[in-house]
Amino acid sequence: MANESIAKAWFDIAEEDISAAEWMHKGGKWLYVAFECHQALEKLIKGYWSVARDDDPPLLHNHERLLMGCGLYNKLSDEQMKFLEQMHPMYIAGRYPQYKKQVASTLNEQASQYFIEQTKKFQQWILQRYLEKTKPLNL
Repeated sequence: MANESIAKAWFDIAEEDISAAEWMHKGGKWLYVAFECHQALEKLIKGYWSVARDDDPPLLHNHERLLMGCGLYNKLSDEQMKFLEQMHPMYIAGRYPQYKKQVASTLNEQASQYFIEQTKKFQQWILQRYLEKTKPLNL
């Protein structure tokens, strides 16, 4: 049960990140929409990790490595793989101004909306995997 409360805490913070992304979208802050979506994805995966494993998730931001570590990587659809590849460069904390400017130049309102929509889809997918893990069907 303790692991479920840890997972819920991760999921709650991810929900806040998604809300922040939506707020940034309204303000036209495309780079920060992408960053918040990246953060939400990381927290969703770490939430699942909390019930899939007995250890804490590592302090890293690489979605692929986190998904491999908690056993979900091979369950991703092609669409999810493509989305995660697009999200990889959106982790901007501590990046040099030139890098941030370069990444920002690739973003717009349409890309921002896509990131939010795909993040919400991923959220539903990971929550379904979580429920399967914590509330298995008794047949």
